[in-house]
Amino acid sequence: MAAAGVLALSACGGGGGSSTKGSPPTSGASEVQSVALPRLDGEKLEVAAVWTGPEQANFTKVLKEFEKRTGATVTFVPAQDPIVTFLGTKIAGGQPPDVALLPQVGALTAAVQNKWAQPVGPEARAQLDKNYSDGWKKLGAVDGTQYGVYYKAANKSLIWYNAKAFEAAGVQPPKTWKELLTAADTLSASGTPAFSVAGADGWTLTDWFENIYLSQAGPQKYDQLARHQIKWTDDSVRQALTTFGELLSRKDFLAGGPSGALATEFPKSVTQTFTGGDRPAAAMVFEGDFVAVNIAQTEAKIGKDALVFPFPAVGAKAPVVSGGDVAVALKPSKGAQALLTFLASPDAARIQAREGGFLSPNKAVGPDAYPNEIQGRIAEALIKAGDDFRFDMSDQAPAAFGGTPGAGEWKALQDFLANPGDVAGTQARLEADAAKAYGN
Repeated sequence: MAAAGVLALSACGGGGGSSTKGSPPTSGASEVQSVALPRLDGEKLEVAAVWTGPEQANFTKVLKEFEKRTGATVTFVPAQDPIVTFLGTKIAGGQPPDVALLPQVGALTAAVQNKWAQPVGPEARAQLDKNYSDGWKKLGAVDGTQYGVYYKAANKSLIWYNAKAFEAAGVQPPKTWKELLTAADTLSASGTPAFSVAGADGWTLTDWFENIYLSQAGPQKYDQLARHQIKWTDDSVRQALTTFGELLSRKDFLAGGPSGALATEFPKSVTQTFTGGDRPAAAMVFEGDFVAVNIAQTEAKIGKDALVFPFPAVGAKAPVVSGGDVAVALKPSKGAQALLTFLASPDAARIQAREGGFLSPNKAVGPDAYPNEIQGRIAEALIKAGDDFRFDMSDQAPAAFGGTPGAGEWKALQDFLANPGDVAGTQARLEADAAKAYGN
């Protein structure tokens, strides 16, 4: 709730929301150094992640600074989802990357179970103890051993909106689910569909479900469902899908209707919300702080044209769902451990934070590290939440259920988008796939 309060301030902030804060150094300037790194002259490292486009480009700036400080040469290796399958192929071929950034807790667990991952060394652990809350450290551990460093986090309880579309329809940011549907009705009646939904990417639909479920069913049920300690045929799941269906069943709410949503990938879902002048494709797009990267590909200015409000409360409390990418060493090398140490320090995070579309769970990275007030406040909200958040449910699941395109939860919710009246059938498919993936 503290996080939601801070976010509410960011959504309602004045004209200063788009101003650049402080005077961050340019990418070519000398960076502040808070951690000592070894010299690695002549050593070559490979780092794998599923990042593409601006996200990959911004992370490359972090790797360039690591090269500058250590003398190592680092190559970024684009990975494909599911990353566990990608890494398995590389390892079977005798060419594992030195470090991989895994977007799911389930992928970290799989890497440890497959004996691919190396425990975090003492220097990186020292940075974790200094800069991270217990919740983020525990997410990077398996059976009590630290294997990962959460470099990148996400606040996945945000709805971004086109300020002009809201103003034209006379709509204010809603605070409850009922108010959200009322606002959506008003917006759609004004000629601008309410939501741009990235249905072609099933992971965005899981994020919708998780926010609804956490707020409606509560954190205890959320944890039970995440571990498959209750079945997806549980009545709490029925309630959440029914609630989600209230939005999806209104074809006029969706840019392009259900078929258009199913054909829309995540980057387009953002850019089409903030282009088109007085007639954008939609007024709102739901997703995390990383939406800012895609907004930056348009002419819209965050804090002026693009604003944000917390995911509305469906139940008693607004949800705070987080995600993140965990860095794991796959080779027992000095260079891999040095990179983990760097990524656990505030030095690395500050480089990418100022580029936008990035959140760090590192407590030593303050809001002034971000390019504008809105992103700074979103980051501050995540830090202030401490351990009082819930990690993305699908990212905690085995990859076969929660992290594979065209399968498991991703596919079941895409089918639900096409037919939101089929709550019972969706539950049955989810439970069958979950039982198979979890083995229970």
